[in-house]
Amino acid sequence: MAKLYFYYSTMNAGKSTALLQAAYNYTERGMATRLFIARLDERADGRIASRIGIEADASRFDAETNFWDLLAAERLSCVFIDEAQFLTKEQVHQLARVVDEANIPVMCYGLRTDFRGELFPGSSALLAWADTLSELKTICHCGRKATMVVRVSPEGIVERDGRQIEIGGNERYVSLCRRHFSEAQTSGQCPGR
Repeated sequence: MAKLYFYYSTMNAGKSTALLQAAYNYTERGMATRLFIARLDERADGRIASRIGIEADASRFDAETNFWDLLAAERLSCVFIDEAQFLTKEQVHQLARVVDEANIPVMCYGLRTDFRGELFPGSSALLAWADTLSELKTICHCGRKATMVVRVSPEGIVERDGRQIEIGGNERYVSLCRRHFSEAQTSGQCPGR
């Protein structure tokens, strides 16, 4: 029975690596898959790439992509979505329909919250609609599980406002535990940096 999966975490927890490994397991067994990455990220250039150097070709999606129209008639063993936080609520419903009516498993990987501690729209919908939720873990500088992320200016000051989406600049994001996230929001300084 197909399911809709949401694997979420903060920055630098290995989401793309996990996606690429899972996709490889399918293709190694001769099973057909489709991989997608958000068109928002122009650096991706139609590829999903991990920081450890593995990558694969992927189709690009944007807010206009209709996953049901695109995937319902395909004979696939699994669909993989990277940067799933950029899905719209309607796209999450389309992917749920792909699972329920076309019986194709869909595995989504993305951030849960932004640098302000707010849910991304796609993540919010996936948290509500996914059959299986799984947190990929990374650690704060203190050794606790990191569940939040802050964005820092080039001068090292914690940013509290600004656009939710900023492509690139991964060096500007720091994963923190909730305690250190709260302290950083209050003090404006990023601990452990």
